[in-house]
Amino acid sequence: MNLNFASDNTGSVHPDIWAAMTRANAGDAMPYGNDTWMPGVTERLRALFDWPKAEVLLVANGTGANALALAGLVQPWQTIFCHRIAHIEEDECGAPEFYTGGAKLTLVEGADGKMTPDTLHAALGPVGAKGFHGVQRGALSVTNVTEAGTLYSLNELGALLGVAQEAGLATHLDGARFANACAALGCSAADLARGFDMVSFGGTKNGCMAVEAIVMRDQARHWEMQLRRKRAGQLWSKHRYLSAQMAAYLDGDLWLKNARAANAAGQRLAAGLTAIGAKMEWAPAANMIFCRLPRAAHDRALAAAQYYVMDDADAPLCRLVCDFTKTEAEVDRLLELLRG
Repeated sequence: MNLNFASDNTGSVHPDIWAAMTRANAGDAMPYGNDTWMPGVTERLRALFDWPKAEVLLVANGTGANALALAGLVQPWQTIFCHRIAHIEEDECGAPEFYTGGAKLTLVEGADGKMTPDTLHAALGPVGAKGFHGVQRGALSVTNVTEAGTLYSLNELGALLGVAQEAGLATHLDGARFANACAALGCSAADLARGFDMVSFGGTKNGCMAVEAIVMRDQARHWEMQLRRKRAGQLWSKHRYLSAQMAAYLDGDLWLKNARAANAAGQRLAAGLTAIGAKMEWAPAANMIFCRLPRAAHDRALAAAQYYVMDDADAPLCRLVCDFTKTEAEVDRLLELLRG
């Protein structure tokens, strides 16, 4: 039994998505997003988000989705406010700064991987105070599920968006785990996206091979974003393979079913870890867990299981993530190893 809990990127492609790509592989199709699947993808995402005039661009990975979305929202002399452990800060190799032409990131504090209106206000305070000598306010980027595996409630998101609107900020939702957030909150995609200008709607971590959607509420941004995608090398010529993935992902709410399965496995694992004495670093709300494992348990498990070790303390901080393929048997076997 392969016990790989390192990431939700380790999971396989969902059979329905693989089958859709196989069907798309038959015959010819127009390139660059002019395939027969893409109009349906756009219409379905418009309906899902309740943004009737939204435009959609597909890219191959989350870094491309986030960096391009932010590039379409800010100028090079502006700054993007994000949590200090946001993915765009810690894990994208400066891509947001690169694609925006130099817009900096302003890091916002907050417990449990979450900004608050107060911490956002504090970060906003000095920005723009130096006139043309300093960077200007640009955008707010929020991640849900957060990089700590925690969750913003809809009320918490609304409060942050209120501060952003008052400060004149554009808004972006990093939704690499958008589906997991919807499943955990029991809300619709429209509820989660409400108030944002652009959303990165993730697929790769949740059963797709390689596709993310940049969904923009304002049609006026579409032409510029098309140019940015092309210039960034994120426009696939054989685009049908992106469109077919996203179409299958949306069909029958597969995106939500997969997320529910991943979250259920994550919550089963979290409960079992707590029972064997693991100390949660943050309360896990979906499918990603950060906990300190007893050293003896960690040493036993690491010989047969894979997960990320964040430090090498006496009780090492570990990150364990469940994707949609994780079975109860796999979760229980890992817990068995840890219990000894």
